Amino acid sequence: MGVSGLWSTLIIYCSALIFLLPACWRWRAEFLRHKMDYMLIGLFAGWANLAFILAVLEGEVVRVLLLFYLSPIWAILLAFFILHEHLTKTGLMALVIAMLGALLILWNPELIDIDTLNWADFYAITSGMAFAITNVMVRKIGEVSISMKMGSAWLGVICLTLCGLLIAKSQLPDITTQSGALAFLIGFPIMYVMTWTAQYGVTFLPVQRSSVIFLLEIVAGAVSAAYLTNEIVNDIEYIGGALIIFAGLISIIKEKNGDISAYKSSPS
Repeated sequence: MGVSGLWSTLIIYCSALIFLLPACWRWRAEFLRHKMDYMLIGLFAGWANLAFILAVLEGEVVRVLLLFYLSPIWAILLAFFILHEHLTKTGLMALVIAMLGALLILWNPELIDIDTLNWADFYAITSGMAFAITNVMVRKIGEVSISMKMGSAWLGVICLTLCGLLIAKSQLPDITTQSGALAFLIGFPIMYVMTWTAQYGVTFLPVQRSSVIFLLEIVAGAVSAAYLTNEIVNDIEYIGGALIIFAGLISIIKEKNGDISAYKSSPS
């Protein structure tokens, strides 16, 4: 409809945040106690959301989803380098399998040519990284309200989007009644309901169960992309995606058994 990804993102998240402000105001004391942590959550969660949107708009939906769901592997690396946790053989195996899957998806015989680099791939991978960091930050804070987690993430998206618009010197687009109303509706109620239900599930379900359920997004994305955009996924990408999903399941199952804890810091 002639509205760029950055402007669409700004309208969507502003319309969603408006309806969340009363709840955030009630929890303002909690924000003040952990303001630095919430600012970091806003930064990383903001990039996770913004980069994911840009990746989907510029790339292939299934490819973006597969690269995004490298996030459990980034969590293993975060646990090793930042939380100083022991990297088990199973964790190392999951890491190698996932990297192999990503290599198959990203492989391009002309990859050494800078002109062939895909920005959508960059957005998808860094979005998954930021998502993993966000999860670590949320776990670090402990019990926090869903409203504050959502509010911090959405405010982060808005701030980063504004920075992007300023850097790009983007002019105000010609927003029609139809495109403006659609963007507003995507923000509220769609974005609001989607984020709230996801946060509620993550809060009250065991990590390993919610992580497996989230992988269904890849199936939903593949089906919707096939019917709505006529995207075609090649065999190599299917194999790479299967390896990434398998690696994610390994890390999740081992976390359940107590061999890998990507979100809990070690005694040191």
